[in-house]
Amino acid sequence: MTTIVPSPRLDSVEVIASHLDGLVMTDPRLVPVRARAGVVLPRITTPGFAGIAKVITGQQVSVASARAIWSRFEQLPGALDPASYLQLSEETVRGVGFSGSKFRTVRVIAEAMVAGELDFDHLETLPAREAVAYLTAHKGIGPWTAEVYLMFCAGHPDVFPAGDLALLKSVQHGLALDARPTIKDMIGLAAAWTPHRSAAALLFWRYFAALRDQEGIAL
Repeated sequence: MTTIVPSPRLDSVEVIASHLDGLVMTDPRLVPVRARAGVVLPRITTPGFAGIAKVITGQQVSVASARAIWSRFEQLPGALDPASYLQLSEETVRGVGFSGSKFRTVRVIAEAMVAGELDFDHLETLPAREAVAYLTAHKGIGPWTAEVYLMFCAGHPDVFPAGDLALLKSVQHGLALDARPTIKDMIGLAAAWTPHRSAAALLFWRYFAALRDQEGIAL
């Protein structure tokens, strides 16, 4: 019986480059995308409760707003520990910029962790689809949140946040598609990039930034 060795975590430039090598061999259309994007850097952050709270902070707000809110949130005493977070009032958490729904979602996560129903160490042992299902079983966590957590906190090599607007715009431009793909379309397109979907997402985010910032192209 053959043992399947999982792909390494996307936590270094070398590992990402290796995945990108495999990706462009699978889909040669991505060769010019990679050339324009340049070096793709890892984007790994703290896993566990703090990590998913940070991902939730970034939902449906600009990068600048997310950074500002997070900088205030992480300074709240006990905010980064699930048991201590449960002692914080909604007024206190919303005072740093959280919406009511984000406060409640992080509370659901904290309660599940304290009860032993959500184990982030266990999560990292699961294949992508099972890992997403494990997270989205908790109220308030949608596919985008789960997939972004898996990419940035767990370094998972094979997820693609198909609902991310920047990725949808970037893929349309990079593949010269007539229209912006729907989320359903994007899931189908990204399926062909397995087992390198996370590297593909990092590539297209970097491509998006290169076009927007370096050449002023409006996407």
